[in-house]
Formats: sequence, structure tokens, C-alpha cells
Amino acid sequence: MQRLYRKRIVLGVGGGIAAYKSAELVRRLRDQGAEVRVVMTQGGREFITPLTLQALSGHPVHLDLLDPAAEAAMGHIELARWADLVLIAPATADVMARLAQGVANDLLTTLVLATDAQIALAPAMNQAMWRDSATQVNADLLRSRGMHLFGPAAGSQACGDVGPGRMLEADELAQLAADCFQFKSLTGQHVLITAGPTQENIDPVRYITNHSSGKMGFALAEAAAEAGARVTLVTGPVHLPTPDRVSRVDVVSARDMLAACEAAMPADILIAAAAVADYRPEVVAEQKMKKDPTTGDGLLLQLVRNPDILATLAQRSDRPFSVGFAAETENLLQYAARKLKDKNLDLIVANDVANPSIGFNSEENAITVIDRELHESSFAQTSKGKIARQLIAFIAERRQQH
Repeated sequence: MQRLYRKRIVLGVGGGIAAYKSAELVRRLRDQGAEVRVVMTQGGREFITPLTLQALSGHPVHLDLLDPAAEAAMGHIELARWADLVLIAPATADVMARLAQGVANDLLTTLVLATDAQIALAPAMNQAMWRDSATQVNADLLRSRGMHLFGPAAGSQACGDVGPGRMLEADELAQLAADCFQFKSLTGQHVLITAGPTQENIDPVRYITNHSSGKMGFALAEAAAEAGARVTLVTGPVHLPTPDRVSRVDVVSARDMLAACEAAMPADILIAAAAVADYRPEVVAEQKMKKDPTTGDGLLLQLVRNPDILATLAQRSDRPFSVGFAAETENLLQYAARKLKDKNLDLIVANDVANPSIGFNSEENAITVIDRELHESSFAQTSKGKIARQLIAFIAERRQQH
């Protein structure tokens, strides 16, 4: 059930005896890698304590619509935006009736109206209540609006009756929740991405750097997360917001970036989009360097090579599928092919940064990808976001063939 990996599920707990199964459902969802937040109705709290579900989910349970403390943190609108799936288990006849009529008189029903996420209900009630024509009309109406109904099952009930109305078991509900999601190309994969420039200090005031904005690397991180991957983004100094569901590590120098990447290993895929400084000053002055009138107008800096992050990671015994970037101003494909071989890469992305429309700080890009057999695949100029999605799909396909 890798389809639940890193999915965000809001579990709504209605007021029925089947609420005791909700505790096991939280465990099953989390076992499959989902992040779970729990919302309880007033009736649900009569059957199972919020403390139990808080301990199992690892997050405070959301209880009341007009809770100042909750609204100051993750309020109902934020919770509605956060969710990939709202699963109500148990869904009582009362909850189903209120949802069918669009009533929003508590936190759970308000959340359902406010979310764009998928909604699934696990009905749980007495067999006579389930068979009642009003409940059946409500069930049909909810299905017609695109909501999933999981069950109910038939069997003996807490009241002593026998018939349809039992809530499905936790394992089956977790499987049905997973079925709400498509298997994505990088589901379950750990993708390590580097982005942005590095800075190499000369003194406490000055440093060596480059024009990289980090936009391409951040777009790749977002696209990889959308494809289902667990993404670690190691970035030099940039002013970009962290993409949703991406673990960000901020670094400054090339040596910092290498250390952060090694700490993030093992990874299934490495995408080295950072523009790493090849050299750094051999000696960093402890104080700001002053102009010396006796030496004329010149200043000599002795530079030493930085570690090659991409080559280092690509030579490891647990090497990931390694993708490099070649940002060149001339002889683009020739230099990129040489870099592919020298660094033991699986793919290299060639980018002509001499073209201002697709160079550093631009909003668009056009690339050529070269593989080990020196086959070339070109991607036409478009936004970096679209290029990133195309490239992630290409890498995922090649990774599966690897």
C-alpha cells in the first residue's frame, strides 16, 4: 500500500460504538506511511477518548469548530487545505444526513464543505437505520456527489441485531483508502536534490558565488514530491519558499553541501541541480581585508579546489541513480557528455546558460538530457515548473529501467 506513503488523511470519528475501531484504523494508516489528523464529533468523544487518538496519531485531536487555540494553529480551513483524503469512520446516520443536506454545524461537517480533498465515509449504524429509506436516499445522494462509501458490512451488531450496518475492519478501510490514490511514478522513493549557489568566504564580509537562483532545483523538488517521492532538498543561499512536503536543508559552502548530502544518504535518486563553486580561498581572513596602498591596485587570492559533490556521491558503494546538470556557455553537448563520463553519471541535463531566456534567474528553461549511451532527449523551452515535471517523469522511467 505504498499509495498511502506521505498522504495526508483527516480521520473523522462520529458518535457510534464502532468508534473503538478508529484507534486501530489510525495505526493501520500510519503503518502505511500516511500522516493522520483526527477530528471528532461530540458523540464520538462519548465512545473513545481524544487522548487515545492523540497518542496514536501523534497530533492533537481537533474537537470544536470555534476553538480559539485551534484556529490560531491549524484551524478548520487550514485543515481542509491540508488533507488529501477526509475519511469519516464511523459515519453515523446523523453524520450522513447532515452531509447530504450541506449542514455545517460542527467542525467535521464544516471541514467537509470546505475541502477540495476526496471524501470517504465508512457507514456504521443499526441495520434498521441503514435500511431506512431516508438513509438510503442520503447514501445515494452522497455517492452522486463523488463521495466514496466504504461498506457497510453485514453481521452481528452491538445491539444484538444481525444485518448490514457494521463498519468495515481497519485493514479493509486502510486498503480502500489507498485505492483512492493512483500509484505515482516515484512513490516510496527517496530523492535527494541539490539546488542554488554555494558561497565561499574570502573574509567575514566578502565571498565567491555565482548567479544561480535555485529555481530549477526547487521546481524539481516540488515535481518529485508530486510524483510521490520523499524529497530531501539541500540548498545553498536562496530566497525561495520551501515546496510542500519537501524536507529542506540550508547550507552555505560546497563542503557544507557535501556533508548535508552524505548525511541524507542513502537515496534512490540524486539530482544535482546546484551550481557549486569549483574553488574556494585557501585562507579565509579572520577580519575584513583592507586595501594596501603599497601593493598597487591588485589583490591575489590563492584558490584551492572544492570537493566534487556529484562525483563523490556517484562513486559510493550505495550510489543512487545519479543525475547531473551541465550549465555551459559554449560547446554545451560536448562538455555535458564529458562530465557524464568523468563523474560516473546515469544522466546529465545540459542547459545553455548563455541564453538569457533560459539562463540563471530566468523563469523558463530548455534542456537536453544525455544518457550513458550518449542518446540525446530534448525538452522544448517552457516554464521551469513544466520542465521539472517532464524531467522527473523521464528520470522515473529511466530509473525503473536501470
